[in-house]
Amino acid sequence: MAGRLAGRIALITGASRGIGAAIARAYAREGAHLILVARTSGALEEIDDEVQALGGSATLVPLDLLEWDNIDGLAAPLLERWGKLDIFVGNAAMLGRLSPMGHYPPDMWDKVFRLNVHANWRLIRALDPLLRQSDAGRVLFVTSGITRSLQPYWGPYAASKAALEAMALTYAAEVMKTPIRVNLINPGPARTKLRALAFPGEPPENVPAPDDLMAAFVAAVDPAFQHTGEWIAADQWGGAEVH
Repeated sequence: MAGRLAGRIALITGASRGIGAAIARAYAREGAHLILVARTSGALEEIDDEVQALGGSATLVPLDLLEWDNIDGLAAPLLERWGKLDIFVGNAAMLGRLSPMGHYPPDMWDKVFRLNVHANWRLIRALDPLLRQSDAGRVLFVTSGITRSLQPYWGPYAASKAALEAMALTYAAEVMKTPIRVNLINPGPARTKLRALAFPGEPPENVPAPDDLMAAFVAAVDPAFQHTGEWIAADQWGGAEVH
């Protein structure tokens, strides 16, 4: 299948809905073979049907990213089958709930950090050797503008995304002299389940659909894209605005 990502192997977490599913559709249109990671097989099969309808192909990996031992075992079968990984998109995340800092349940605070931060570190640890086998490894972590606006009641989500940003930028600096490029992308407001949980009274039609924000997601993993350690706003001009 022709496209900017033809022949590339792309792993996407949180791929069964929302931003992750939109990324899968966008990369399928551009010719990548997709490794789709999400918790439930049924949801993965639904997005697989969409990918196939677009002429793309996918490998489905039902995986709970809170079960870290499974992340550690992710790389070996990928190495055996493809010998490399060209694209890794760390998209999976959870909001938790909006609450004053002093009232936040400790177990939920821990769970937000386990997924939004620690799971992504485990994925870096597992996938870095495979990315180094690519001629143009591309890593993209999905972040949020909340790290810059710091609104009340968003404590664990904002703090976890800020930690993710620091981790991603550190990784970008470490691989600067390799063909790997690591960037952060903020999709901005998007019509997702997470957005609906945060803003339950917001009319969905007032928010862009995830598929309308994909130009920057494709541009940032194109082998020709050479920026690294940058924060990209996906909702600016439909393309990649690098700050």
